[in-house]
Amino acid sequence: MEMTKFAYLIEPPFNYRDADGTVTGCDVALARTVLGMVGLHDFEVVETEFAHLLPGLTEGRWRMTTGLFATEERQRTAAFSRPIWALPDGLLVQKGNPLKLTGYRSVVRTDSCKLAVIRNQIQHGFAVDLGVPERRILIFETYTDAARAVADGKAHAYASVARAHNAFIERTPDIQLEVVAVGPDEKEPAFGSFAFGKSDNAFRQAIDDALLVYLGSSEHRAMMKKFGFSDAEVDLVALLDQSRNSN
Repeated sequence: MEMTKFAYLIEPPFNYRDADGTVTGCDVALARTVLGMVGLHDFEVVETEFAHLLPGLTEGRWRMTTGLFATEERQRTAAFSRPIWALPDGLLVQKGNPLKLTGYRSVVRTDSCKLAVIRNQIQHGFAVDLGVPERRILIFETYTDAARAVADGKAHAYASVARAHNAFIERTPDIQLEVVAVGPDEKEPAFGSFAFGKSDNAFRQAIDDALLVYLGSSEHRAMMKKFGFSDAEVDLVALLDQSRNSN
């Protein structure tokens, strides 16, 4: 049976390497579990940059990717699973928050603020839509490069999901950074999903069926807890069908 390739980014707690070099994290652990549930045990992880995730699907370099926000633009080139997590954004800033930022709108108002983003991530477009000028946006290819730019003073804030920022700080405790939470009045928590090739419908449906069984189970909750997720955060995706059916 052909090896199933899963593309990931270094972005704790979703995917990262532990002390012995093993790739772990909530996305890769979940992918490994649901692939096993559908009988695909030959599993290979492929590290890449964000900008290459969806082109790699189209080109057949891998069959499945780490969780992404399923925007309308991305759905033109890829298919997506049911949501696997829902997370609010946050700004990574230097300790003490020198510019007293409170969210995206404060970045817009603070003309001296340079905002770091990852190329093609949803936070870039959101910041531009709110009015952050492109001249004040610094684009990076990897999480670590963007975070280091804030630590080194090249950028004043880095917009991404707050969970990734908190995990980065936990794994690098000597770094002098903190997280500013973006409230739901600016941006609601967004759902992330595994991505697949547009024509790989049977595979995507098999993974969705496995996710329907696994998400919210005691095993899933225990796994997500290891990566810092609360039961309330798990409920956002585990109870999603119930909330949809009640509306």
